Amino acid sequence: MMTQDWRDLTFLHWAVDPGDVADRMPPGVRPDTLGGVTYVGLIPFRMVDAGVARGPGVPWLGSFLETNVRLYSVDRTGRRGIVFLSLDTDRLAVVGGARAAFGLPYRWARMRHAQDGSVHTYDARLRRRGEPVRSHVSVRVGARRRSTELDEFLSARWGLHVRWWGRTLFVPNQHEVWPVHDAEVVGLDDGLLASVGLPDLAHRPPDHVAFSPGVSTAFGFPGDAAEPRRR
Repeated sequence: MMTQDWRDLTFLHWAVDPGDVADRMPPGVRPDTLGGVTYVGLIPFRMVDAGVARGPGVPWLGSFLETNVRLYSVDRTGRRGIVFLSLDTDRLAVVGGARAAFGLPYRWARMRHAQDGSVHTYDARLRRRGEPVRSHVSVRVGARRRSTELDEFLSARWGLHVRWWGRTLFVPNQHEVWPVHDAEVVGLDDGLLASVGLPDLAHRPPDHVAFSPGVSTAFGFPGDAAEPRRR
């Protein structure tokens, strides 16, 4: 259905009780767990060369900044995925298109990514009326590491779950194994977590921090989450 390159991703995750986020899951989907807990992720990155089908990346519109807040899910067929609570980007057309096509909770924001040596900095501010909602994330990237069990739990996700027009859909994707690097939080001042109803998380250090230079991915067509797709 589409191809995308995800680049310069920072993974920040907080461990939470599955019961605290179970009501955020679409019908037929529950929080996926590791060691009795599930995770909330704050993931800023660069989208590069997003394109339709197997065609080339769409000029300008296919490259943008994004930050998402997400949960980790598993459906009744055992497929593990992601549930997005928000996806913020600096391309208004992407917001409208993704909302219309799949009901994904995209929001329009002013965004900036900068790199100074090993330090990556991401800034976002939602474009909306009322009290400003901002996010500032800065990390220092270290050496590549062997993926831990938690790294793999959070990154080996081959699709997303979304509720759309009364159905819970599973949208599959495929990509290579994530290359994971050590990362240290240099600065964190985030309001995006609070904006989706999780106000307490950003007040404590994340339980998982990592960086990846990125992967290339291909998305398939969505199917009902109640039944596995035939191959």
